[in-house]
This record gives sequence, C-alpha cells and structure tokens, in this order.
Amino acid sequence: MLIRMSDIPDNFLGLPSELCDPATAKYAVLPVPYEGTVSYMPGTADGPAVILDASKQVEWFDEELLVEFHTAGIATYPAVPAADTPDEEMARIRAAAEPILRDGKFLLTLGGEHSITAPLVAAVAEIHGPISVLQFDAHGDLRDSYDGTKHSHAAVMRRVLETTQNIAQVGIRNFSKEEYDDCREYIDRMIMPKQINEDPNWMDAAMALLGEKVYITIDIDALDPSLAPGTGTPEPGGMTWEQMTGLLRRVFAQRQVVSADIVEVRPIPPNHATEFLAARLAYKLIAYCQHFGGEGKQT
Repeated sequence: MLIRMSDIPDNFLGLPSELCDPATAKYAVLPVPYEGTVSYMPGTADGPAVILDASKQVEWFDEELLVEFHTAGIATYPAVPAADTPDEEMARIRAAAEPILRDGKFLLTLGGEHSITAPLVAAVAEIHGPISVLQFDAHGDLRDSYDGTKHSHAAVMRRVLETTQNIAQVGIRNFSKEEYDDCREYIDRMIMPKQINEDPNWMDAAMALLGEKVYITIDIDALDPSLAPGTGTPEPGGMTWEQMTGLLRRVFAQRQVVSADIVEVRPIPPNHATEFLAARLAYKLIAYCQHFGGEGKQT
C-alpha cells in the first residue's frame, strides 16, 4: 500500500502516538529554530523543520547495528520560540531544556545556529554535574564576542568554557588570530582534518580530552561540504561520514553521553542531502546511545 507523506505523523521519524509520548519516551527531540546572530548566509532557523521532515524517510532499522531503536520512545517537543535578543533566547533555551533533563530523558536538540549550544551545556551541567564537550565543527567558535554579542555563534565555545574547560574540538579548519592569541591552549589540541587523515591514533587523542560524562555538539559544517552543502559557512576539507560516526560510536561505547545537538543545517532546495544526512545522524546518535546503554559499555 502506498503511504502518502500527509499520512505520516508530524514528529521525529514519523512515529505512532504510543512511541512518541513524552510520559514514556526515553529520548526527547527539541527543535530550536533560532538564527539571531547569523553572520553570513541566513536560513538555519528552518533547519529543525526540514530535519524533522526528512526524518520521516529514515529507516527505523539501523544498517550498522542491525536493530530497530525507535521502540525506546522518541518524543518530539514543541519548538522553542525565537526571542528578540540573544540574551533572552539563551534563557528560553535553558528553561526549555532543564525540565526535560530532570525527567531523565536523553535530550537531542535540533538547531538553528550554533549559539544555542551554550545554554544547553549549562543546563546539562546543572542536572548531571561535571561535563565534557565533544564539538564537531569546521570553526573554532572561540571568539569572546562577535558582532556586538557574547552569545554569537562564533563565540559559542568561549561561552561553553564558562561551564567546562574539558572540551574536544574535532574537524576544525578555520579560526581567527583573536582565537589563536586568546585560546592557544585549545587551538594546540584541536583535532584537525590533517591529523584525522594522517594519524591513525587521532581518535585516541580526542578521547583523552573527554571526561566520564559527555555532551556532543555537531555543527553540520564539520563534514565536507560535498556531503553537507546546506550550511551557512561551508568550509573545504571536512570530515567524512565514516570518520564522524566512527568517533561517535567510540565515545558512546567508552563514555556516558548524556545529551547532544545538531546545528547549522541550512536548507538549499531542491538539494535535500544535508537535512536527510542530519536526520540520519540524529537517529544514529539515538541508536548508539540505546545500543551501548548510555553507560559507556565497550562491546
């Protein structure tokens, strides 16, 4: 029987009601359609909606782990409404995230621009205690401020450092002199594409920077733009799908990952490759979390 798109429920993966009930679901998907500090190409505010729409075409059966993971329950929450100022937006995001985290759910946030990560990390640290952050990105995002605000997407990791100094930055291939001068210790330990491509032990270097509990933030521009062209500031020379998911699998196997986000998806129709990749990646995060039990069990 042909299933029309209009017949698929409007939630992550298009799940039936019994599998997306917030009262019973283990996983929570929170859309944050915010792009208040975008400095180049706008459109990331549309990212959450197109990722959710693309997710309806994602197979529930994971091709790598050979199991369906949607049965753990994945609730899609209402989008956080965009605020008029960055300060207000950061407060709204944290206020939306904390109750979900207190309810014991794994929170997967879909952006929107990268600035949304800082209040999410702060909320996770409030609930889970000391946290480390694994950042996949093309950019360092270590400026102290940009375009007149400390809550810029270009300053998000500087704000994260106010919550935790335990960060692993992977895939970085662009940063400013200001970042180099002010944050040299973090620049020096970045896992850049040259190391990924030439050092067989690059994952060991990334893992050594992470503590027991991990928050994962994935700026889609960490991937090579040939794979994910739909982003605001694409940079040449990015990671492959296999490199990214390989490290993700290892982190979930050896650490306790408690929350994650995927940001900076900017739809560029009629090309829908980026939002479908992001939807696949979102489900892959859930699959790894469910497979490894969220407790860092090596298998």
